[in-house]
Parts: sequence; C-alpha cells; structure tokens
Amino acid sequence: MAIAAFEGWNDAAEAASGVVNHLGIAWQSAPVGAIDPEDFYDFQVNRPVIEVSGGKTERLVWPTTRLSLARAGATGLPRDIVLVHGVEPNMRWRAFTDELIEGFTELGVELVIVLGALLADSPHTRPVPVQASGSSLRLLRGMGAEPVDYKGSSGIVGVLQHACAGASIPAVSLWASVPHYVAQAPSPKATLALLRGVEDVLDAPLPLADLPEEARAWERGVDELAQQDSDVAEYVRTLEEAKDATDLPEASGDAIAREFERYLRRRGNQGEPG
Repeated sequence: MAIAAFEGWNDAAEAASGVVNHLGIAWQSAPVGAIDPEDFYDFQVNRPVIEVSGGKTERLVWPTTRLSLARAGATGLPRDIVLVHGVEPNMRWRAFTDELIEGFTELGVELVIVLGALLADSPHTRPVPVQASGSSLRLLRGMGAEPVDYKGSSGIVGVLQHACAGASIPAVSLWASVPHYVAQAPSPKATLALLRGVEDVLDAPLPLADLPEEARAWERGVDELAQQDSDVAEYVRTLEEAKDATDLPEASGDAIAREFERYLRRRGNQGEPG
C-alpha cells in the first residue's frame, strides 16, 4: 500500500504533506527511491535549496518526489507501507505519474491513498470535513464514505488517482477542508482529520503522537484571535450556523451507528498483538 501527498496547490496549510511527514517519523521509514526532477520541475518556480555552514557549502537539495518504505514491523500493520512525499510537478504530468505507477508496481503496491487539502468556508470550531473519492464505489462503501460530485480543475492528486485506476491499482483520494481565514501552516487539526480518514480506509489505528493535543491548542489559539476581532467572530458564527444546518441530517441513527461500528473495529484492532 502507498500513502502519497504533494506540496503546493493540493496542500493547503501543509495538512496533507503533514500526514506523510508524521507517519514517516513515527514509522522510521527508509528512503527507497526518488524521481529525477530534471524533466518535471521548473527550477525558477520550485528552486533548489542550498545549505551553507560556516561558509562551506554542505549540500544542494532539489525539489522532487521521494519514496520511503515503512516495514510492517514498525507500522503494526500486516503489510509494508510506501510513503510518497513530493512537490507537485510543473510539467509532463502524464510521464510523471507513469514513473510513479512503475515504482508502485515494482514495490508490489495494491492500494494507493492520495491526500489533499483545500481552503474552504469551514468553521475552525467544527470537525474538519474530509471528502473522499475512489476508483470504485465498492472501495468507498467499505470505508463508510459518501461519494462526492465534482467537476473542475485538478491537481496532481486527481491525476495520480486516475492514473492508478488506469493501471488497475485501487486508489482513494481524501481531501480535508481547511478554514480559509486561518490558512497558515501548519494546521494540525486538518492533518489529524486526514489521519483519521486514512484509519477508516485501513480500518486500523495509526500513531497520533501529540497531534490531538496540538489540534486542540490550535483551535484555542484561533478562538483567541477571533475574540479580538468582532467581524471575524461574527463571520465564524455565520459559518457555524451554516455548517450545523447542513450536518443536521448526519445526526440520524444510521450515521451514529456507522461511526460507532468504526470505533469498535479500531478498538478491537488495537487490542490485537502487533
């Protein structure tokens, strides 16, 4: 299985790339490959980073997409996980995705989860909405997600998901909605919401570390900022009312039962030996 995220247009508040970084650290993933950036990146748009220490040039880091491997023994899951952390390419997206698909095939990847985050009219005081789309409705039903309708511009997240489907590799995209009025990175609440979404896909718990507390601290900090500006506070109340009115049907017995079943499955998985 692979979990992928790309910095740039697909990564509001670095929420999506934050998931891959978080899991890479928690699972101590090891590098297994990288895409040659020469054909895919405009270096005047995504410039390389140079590191100089005491006047001596230590290294030059090119913008690219890197793959690392987390072994099953470290993840606590019954399979190895490939983590993909990249920068959205500037050109030749079809060739770029072809290279990734080739890498997935060589590594035996049987499912790809692609993560994204976008700015939205979403109040910071409510759970972060996560929308899902997939290569099959059966896959979405298996994770308890409702299918979404969308027609519009796509980033590399949508292109990669489509390419995976064309290569007969099941794929799911998860998108978190980040409040546009607090778009600065990081957004631990949005990162946590995406991690919960990945848990739903895997039907297994993931390491959260300090993310829940960081998410609560982030929300308290935004609360304090909103209280200092009456216009912002009123705007947040308007978003809350709209969100609550939209989500009211989700309080049905069926929705509550589905959520409780997912909770029980995770608890059961946590109780099993690693």
